[in-house]
Amino acid sequence: MKILAPFQKRKTDKVNSEIFTVSRRDFLKASGLLTGGLVLGVSFFSCDDKGKKVATVAPNVYLTIGSDGKVTIVAHRSEMGQGIRTSLPLIVADELGADWTKVEIIQAEGDEKKYGNQNTDGSFSVRMFYKPMREAGAIARLLLIRAAAKEWNVGVDQLDTKNGQVIQRESGKKKDFGDLVETAKTLPIPKASEVKLKDRQQFNMIGKETPIIDLHNIVTGKAVFGIDAVVEGMKIAVIKRCPVVGGKVKAVNDSKALAVPGVLKVITIKGAGLPATLSKPLSGVAIIAENTWAAIKARDLLEVEWEMGPNAGYDSARQIEELKQVVAQEGTLRRKRGDFNAAKANAKKIIEHTYIAPYLAHATIEPPCALAVVKNGSCEVWACTQNPQGARDAVATELGIAVDKVKMNVTLLGGGFGRKSKPDFILEAAILAKESGLPIKVQWTREDDIRHDYYHAMSVQRIVATIDNQNKLSGWAHHIANPSISATEDLSVVQPSDGELMLGASDFPYNVPAINIATHDAKAHLRIGWLRSVRNIPQVFAAATMLDEIAEARGIDAVSNALELLGEDRHITFEQELIKTSYPNYGEKIEDYPWDTARMKKVIERVAKLSGWGKSMPAGSALGFAAHKSFLTYVACVVEVNVDQNKKISIPNVYYVVDCGLAVNVDRIKSQFEGGAQFSASLALKSTITVKDGQVEQGNFDGYQIIRMPDSPKQIHVDIIDSDAKPTGVGEPPVPPFTPALCNAIYAATGKRIYTLPIDLSS
Repeated sequence: MKILAPFQKRKTDKVNSEIFTVSRRDFLKASGLLTGGLVLGVSFFSCDDKGKKVATVAPNVYLTIGSDGKVTIVAHRSEMGQGIRTSLPLIVADELGADWTKVEIIQAEGDEKKYGNQNTDGSFSVRMFYKPMREAGAIARLLLIRAAAKEWNVGVDQLDTKNGQVIQRESGKKKDFGDLVETAKTLPIPKASEVKLKDRQQFNMIGKETPIIDLHNIVTGKAVFGIDAVVEGMKIAVIKRCPVVGGKVKAVNDSKALAVPGVLKVITIKGAGLPATLSKPLSGVAIIAENTWAAIKARDLLEVEWEMGPNAGYDSARQIEELKQVVAQEGTLRRKRGDFNAAKANAKKIIEHTYIAPYLAHATIEPPCALAVVKNGSCEVWACTQNPQGARDAVATELGIAVDKVKMNVTLLGGGFGRKSKPDFILEAAILAKESGLPIKVQWTREDDIRHDYYHAMSVQRIVATIDNQNKLSGWAHHIANPSISATEDLSVVQPSDGELMLGASDFPYNVPAINIATHDAKAHLRIGWLRSVRNIPQVFAAATMLDEIAEARGIDAVSNALELLGEDRHITFEQELIKTSYPNYGEKIEDYPWDTARMKKVIERVAKLSGWGKSMPAGSALGFAAHKSFLTYVACVVEVNVDQNKKISIPNVYYVVDCGLAVNVDRIKSQFEGGAQFSASLALKSTITVKDGQVEQGNFDGYQIIRMPDSPKQIHVDIIDSDAKPTGVGEPPVPPFTPALCNAIYAATGKRIYTLPIDLSS
């Protein structure tokens, strides 16, 4: 099984679509709905460079219009609070002209043959499916209009759709969608050349604020998350996992555990060993019990002797010290412009600092959990997964059954951030269900979650900047060392991949005559994964705080410095300066989504105005600025801080300006940025994972801290650039510029530069 990181190329990243009518039987088989009416399938496919179709998949979106006028849309992405179960269907509904109050959304199971790419990672869902979703709605609209034109004996150019009806413009004559479906489904599917998408001015929901469809059920407790899944006869399992990655069970004494009332079985899970891999469970011993209390109580009484393996002596603090020495060397050059050594030799001033960021856990409020039933050679799963197809493949492989014998039901996710795209917890449930012959729900506790994550890797970075005799930034050298995500699958990987390097390092956009980007070896001793915005987090922390220091050294403010360094309006490609390195551009062609300095300058200028940049601030208060493009979205951020006499940090205001192309659902974009600021405040001020003797030292929110309400940003202002450009991602772009903007504000308020995260003003 292969699991792609959120920035890697997928075969369906560039999609075209075909629309076709679907038989009622096919739709019922796919959706489980008892409905008739007009049913359309949307088939997505990719093409080669010559335009030839090379990868056809079965329909991955179904749209049905019932005789009662109800519109049903199958949502094929995972919902974790980002609103994708709302945003993608509303694109279809708006183009169709549906009555949103009569639209029903059903969640697709994980099935690549039916639904194509369902991996909900990397902020690419709207970017990938915006146009095909519009086309699906437009074709359904045209079919209904043609049906009305046929019944009324009028021209289609006289008709339009609105609020679930076809309307004749001049007469005002109306007919409900439901009354037209029997005629519409007899009509041939229109050719692509016959279909016209709406003008932007005709949108009723796209570009507006539409609350998420799950909101009522979430706030009233009716929503079904992974932890809420139940089947008859279900038993609970908790697992005592080896505390060191790569270790295994040596011996088990389960007598005390089995004596706990309600305990049914004790089962050993062999686990992956090393490499730990993204698609295997850890070694451990499972307690299966009638209830959670009995399972946890018995787990506490388990006596397990572990063979800890080669990572038993690992110490994260010691590795950081070692990497400080490593990044002081030349490293492997990955991008080169000009002659940095000459820039350094001729510099009027040299600024050099080392930046340190710790391991981070995902700490989703809902810990991982999955329910599995294995029966008659088949397996059915209910899970809070971001990658249902990857999980389905992994379960089939683990159980030794065909993929079509695995059904993957997707629940709501209580947070994901990349953690729940890994199927290890789902595999645990499937393994235990098969071994025990019982329906098994594996429930992770908070301690399990914190101690056995796929961690965001720690990093050590050294940046050297040179300023010449004309007071210009003449040289930039960025040295990076961090364990790579790829090392979780291949222990021989010791340097960042092209995709990791692209996230805030090799994509350095500023017009500096000499640029060196170099990487250094760093071994992985934990399971490494991706976390919301991935390597942008530490790499932008380092780069954007250094830029602030450069601005001060040059005697100009940070906003003016950034605008000047961006240079003339142009598109940047990077490729000609890369050395044995590619520029993945988040899976998109650079000509389709170029790095556009004009768009970045616009968000910077707008955030300066929005925040009152340059205004007088009281003692202990200040503004800090940073800007970055990630996941193809341009973001500028200003953070206001206050630091009191006791060095307590408060954040009265955060200002974001975002250019994400055409804004599909303004409500969700604002929510993503509001949540992104809170998420980032946790990482900057509170969160750290440390490892000693191969074991994670934190175990709950007392050790791995996240932001609490008294310390969280108070007001988060989000200004969205009005744009007709292609939609881009919004889930991850709020995160990268926040931390450096906060650090820069703290410096302006206190005179203390921040080079190590999380921020600590006590020393």
